[in-house]
Amino acid sequence: MSRLWWPAPAKLNLNLHVTGRRSDGYHELQTVFQLIDLCDQLSFELRDDDEILRLDDGEAAPGPLAAIASDDDLCVRAARALRAASGVNFGVNIRVRKRIPLGGGLGGGSSDAATTLTVLNHLGACKLEVAALAALGLQLGADVPVFITGRCSVGEGVGERLTPVELPAGWFLVIHPGVSVPTREIFQASELTRNSPVLTIPALLASGGRNDCEPVVRARYPEVASALDWLGQFATARLTGTGSCLFASFASAAAAERVAARVPDHWRAWVVQGLAESPLLQRL
Repeated sequence: MSRLWWPAPAKLNLNLHVTGRRSDGYHELQTVFQLIDLCDQLSFELRDDDEILRLDDGEAAPGPLAAIASDDDLCVRAARALRAASGVNFGVNIRVRKRIPLGGGLGGGSSDAATTLTVLNHLGACKLEVAALAALGLQLGADVPVFITGRCSVGEGVGERLTPVELPAGWFLVIHPGVSVPTREIFQASELTRNSPVLTIPALLASGGRNDCEPVVRARYPEVASALDWLGQFATARLTGTGSCLFASFASAAAAERVAARVPDHWRAWVVQGLAESPLLQRL
């Protein structure tokens, strides 16, 4: 029997304003989340016992998750959290085919966790409402709730206060410059500005593509700075999240493909389409 694979889409932060720092060390943000059609793929096989295991994805080469201990894997942690919160005892084999680069600011790990929560809530008859799943996901990571709700949104607070918005359909060229940027490092940087004014949602949507983390990442990661400068020759280049991935928007797939054909070989690149809704919601 063929295995069923469930999508976990990536996101772009079209802008990212750091508006303050809370007493617990977390940051107050305003950001616009754009879902894109670059997806990881996950499969889930319910077990007869209560083991929760992350297994090899079945592809020939070892995946990028091979170096991550199973107990540290967000999908394993998500499954355990769902079991504890719902009171439904289940075991599951989880397989992940990674397409979204680690440490790229595209939310791959958070999206994988969200898909795990959403699909296992369905397959295991846990019956948690979306709001409860989002609250559970927030314990795993600030970006998890937007993938559970599955719609382009303005994120506020640490990113968990979500207001769905309609964004223009568009095409993006995404570049990964071959480095991983730890989110914690950037948010702990002394040089990060944390005083952007809080905007109304219409003003935030109209504010363009400023990312308050970009100057910090540029200074600390020359590879990212080089890629931003290169892409900036063709369109407005922006960092997503805390990086390391960057992107530019284009009027058509063909326009994005023309620039993608010129991306230096030592960087990875994808031409992606913006999504109004997660393909996971459509599948369910």
